[in-house]
Amino acid sequence: MKNKTSLILAILLPVQIIAIKIISAFPEFVERWYSTGLYPLISKIMRFSLGVFPFSLGDLLYTFFIISIFRWLYIRFKTKFRSYKKWFVELLATFSIIYACFHIFWGFNYYRLPLHRTLKIKNTYTTEELVLLTETLIKKSNQVHTGLVDNDSLKVNYNFKKTTLFSKTIEGYESLSHKYPKLTYEGKSLKRSLYSLPLTYMGFNGYLNPLTNEAQVNTQILRYKIPTTASHEIGHQLGFAKENEANFIACLATMNHPDPYFQYAGFTFALRYCLNELYVRDQAKADQLLKKIHPGILANYKEVRDFWETHKNPLEPMFQITYNGFLKANNQADGMKSYSYVVALLVNYFDDVENAF
Repeated sequence: MKNKTSLILAILLPVQIIAIKIISAFPEFVERWYSTGLYPLISKIMRFSLGVFPFSLGDLLYTFFIISIFRWLYIRFKTKFRSYKKWFVELLATFSIIYACFHIFWGFNYYRLPLHRTLKIKNTYTTEELVLLTETLIKKSNQVHTGLVDNDSLKVNYNFKKTTLFSKTIEGYESLSHKYPKLTYEGKSLKRSLYSLPLTYMGFNGYLNPLTNEAQVNTQILRYKIPTTASHEIGHQLGFAKENEANFIACLATMNHPDPYFQYAGFTFALRYCLNELYVRDQAKADQLLKKIHPGILANYKEVRDFWETHKNPLEPMFQITYNGFLKANNQADGMKSYSYVVALLVNYFDDVENAF
């Protein structure tokens, strides 16, 4: 009976792959029936039930997977890979179950309508519009920075407990939901990752566990980056699977936050995206605008660069390439390089940049 079940599950793996390939061609269907239909129910159930645990059950699940893989390899080597037909079918059956759970619990969101279509805005912009937005973000970043430090040369220090930053992130979504009901966040499940140290050396700020719907934050990173990172992962929990869309939502959640420290994190986060894109389009203009930014803001940027530089290692590019390939395989053609689309959302979401904030 067990062998028959394994065989059926193994056969279903290619069937699933083909079916998902077909479904991915119909984003309107995915948006209506999954992303705004079934998924919100699934995610709320998971967040309300698992969010009560102060630790990450998803990370424990990953630990179980890692131990199981090593145990499986040990047994295979010990038996010299005998009875390969049986264990190969069982292996495919396991992949089939994980593949199905990944898509049912969260992964179908990769194939929903692009966010700019949901918001009914353009996804293109001119260099002039980019310059205008960059100037506005510099102005707002400088204003918030002035309210947090004694002079413009000082970087902003985040003297908060990390748990406090987590709870304050939730407040940001409460504030944001008044303007954008689709971004209402119910059922808190935002947790520190048990794998924060290895994540740091892999080059990741955080991740969403698609099997438990827990938002994991790497708490080794600078406190200055926790507001946008935590807001980004909540964006994933709300069903926005693509990295660039989650980054845009993180900008909104932090820029609209009642706490000026979160506003500072948000405005400088959005500003960095605009500066990076402007350097590609008009480096001379970018250099000119860079001089208008308070030195203290640039010090915060440098602090982040120095942090990641300190944790660079020979294996990091391998992890980045692997994740980049994963994103491209899941309907994100640009992989991790998504600056342009984030900027397009920022530019076009606010028709009048001067009044947007």
